Amino acid sequence: MKPLLLLPKLVGKLDEILDRVEPLLPKRSKPVDWSTTQAALWVRQSYGGHLQKVVITGGGITLDDVLGVDRQKALVVKNTEQFVRSLPANNVLLTGSRGTGKSSLVQALLNEYSADGLRVIQVDKSDLADLMSIVSAIEGEPYRFLLFCDDLSFEAQDEGYKALKSALDGGMYRSPNNVLIYATSNRRHLIPEYMSDNSTARNHETEIHHNEVVEEKVSLSDRFGLWVSFYPINQPMYLDIARHWLQRLAEPHGIDIPWTDELQVLCVRWADNRGTRSGRTAYQFARQWVGQQLLTL
Repeated sequence: MKPLLLLPKLVGKLDEILDRVEPLLPKRSKPVDWSTTQAALWVRQSYGGHLQKVVITGGGITLDDVLGVDRQKALVVKNTEQFVRSLPANNVLLTGSRGTGKSSLVQALLNEYSADGLRVIQVDKSDLADLMSIVSAIEGEPYRFLLFCDDLSFEAQDEGYKALKSALDGGMYRSPNNVLIYATSNRRHLIPEYMSDNSTARNHETEIHHNEVVEEKVSLSDRFGLWVSFYPINQPMYLDIARHWLQRLAEPHGIDIPWTDELQVLCVRWADNRGTRSGRTAYQFARQWVGQQLLTL
């Protein structure tokens, strides 16, 4: 009888333990149905992670919306076409000035080629250590996946650094043929280099093989097969982009916004106040102006 009397207490203790442990466990998630899903995020949790569907609404960015980077766009489009058609293609590193269309180009590629089986999984830098888990989650899927890392840069001790190096090239583990990595960064060398890297080469306390230390810092970006550099745009191109987005954003609302000298001055002043001319700045101006016009209707 004594064990039976202890049973309710034991059950109560187990319930208490479960209440404490349950918040630490990953939430149950449904597998992504890639036949109806174009993009997903990798969500990392305490003891694992899962793919979370991203709902893409109409009116997304198209290749025609990515202006001022025709050469760069042609290179990336060609590489993506090769990939979608199951031909050899390269991992891509898009580097350069902020707001010049690097991330927008990847979004436009998804809109262009999703009907051909292209899918995108966005992975944060901090989650790159889970690359093998991510690839396992899409194993056997009849689609072509871009693992997209936005605004990528590392410190040498970051956890995902070596995982990404191995997945790109050179390790025993290789990504499957239906997976490529597309990354954007404001810097071409993904690990910061310091003046001290050079000065310590003349210091007797530096490593004996100092050149190997420097080589390690550039080896990650070197493993991307295709480097595409983006540069600051000039004022005429900035104005062309702003005009494009004014028309694009106004069209669904059935209004016409004429491009006047006064509006051009306001557009230039907007960029001057922000301290930069870029596609992003032009898009932000267009959103502000179209929103103001709609507010007055």
